[in-house]
Amino acid sequence: MDAMGEQLTISQVSERTGVATSALRYYEDLELISSTRTEGNQRRFERSVIRTVSVIKAAQEVGLTLAQIADALSSLPEGRTPTKEDWSRLASGWRDELDHRIRELTALRDDLGDCIGCGCLSLRSCSLFNPDDRMAESGTGARFIAGEPRPTP
Repeated sequence: MDAMGEQLTISQVSERTGVATSALRYYEDLELISSTRTEGNQRRFERSVIRTVSVIKAAQEVGLTLAQIADALSSLPEGRTPTKEDWSRLASGWRDELDHRIRELTALRDDLGDCIGCGCLSLRSCSLFNPDDRMAESGTGARFIAGEPRPTP
């Protein structure tokens, strides 16, 4: 039990965080959060899980995947709620990824006007997905669908 001696039901955690109970169960399946069980097999969460769920929500808001979040949370000592210092360290670790996404979104925004209404549907001349026909070096076929990264502007 936490310092206040109170554990929360899944419904209470859902109410406090705004996260659906199904999502909380999923987070638990992914080991992002944990609970104990009552004799009746009902979940009980420490109050500190509210902070962890808040960290998860904030990270998702900026576009991080649950796998990235799980990786970051796994760097914390087991069972410890993220502190302000932990959050700062985690956020710092995500900075390069977020900067890369910002560059991609900026390029998308800037090039999108050229695509609307052009009707070319040509990866050869598409400045958005294939600037300067860089993908020609990779061969023919659906290169992006095959898992190759898009060229960066």
